[in-house]
Amino acid sequence: MFSILQQNPITNTLWMFALIFIVFYFFMIRPQIRKQKIEKKFQENIKKGNHIVTSSGIHGKIIEVTDHFYILETIVGKIKLERNTISKELTQLRYGNTFSATTPKIEKK
Repeated sequence: MFSILQQNPITNTLWMFALIFIVFYFFMIRPQIRKQKIEKKFQENIKKGNHIVTSSGIHGKIIEVTDHFYILETIVGKIKLERNTISKELTQLRYGNTFSATTPKIEKK
């Protein structure tokens, strides 16, 4: 009777790996895919006049938008950037959740 209830050790190992993969998918892969979709949507919705921050920390205002590039106006001059270099997190941290073509908020000292 006891031998019927025992399972094959290989089956137990396969179930363990399947469980690990499922946990890994829901806690690591799926949130990363969701984050990438939100980031892509953010980058597609950027318009001329928006103030942004790049992933390297450069602050500026978008003065021209093309299919693959942005022209960014900074204090120093104009910079040509690829679309994927703009950081959603840094832009929202600096300019708030909604950014518009108006001037950014000025912090009081």
